[in-house]
Amino acid sequence: MPSDDGQRLDRVRWQCRRGMLELDLLLQRYVDSYWAALDETGRDDLDRLLARPDPLLLDWLHRHSVPRDPRLRELVDIIAHGEKDSCNTTVPR
Repeated sequence: MPSDDGQRLDRVRWQCRRGMLELDLLLQRYVDSYWAALDETGRDDLDRLLARPDPLLLDWLHRHSVPRDPRLRELVDIIAHGEKDSCNTTVPR
């Protein structure tokens, strides 16, 4: 029987399949790179982000608008740039 964490990862991977290839690639790259390092709060933030509609996510990732929530704004920055700022070595929540 898969662990709760494994089931959650499977669900998140499924939610990253958005129907827009660009979003699929950006979101999946983030999950592949950061999932293991995320704490519960970071995973909850990702869940909240993935609950948003595709057009809004695309606007955020293309910088046409930004999330009001500072935690989602930070997450969008990381996803859009593919990595944390090279001067900041901390891993996202």
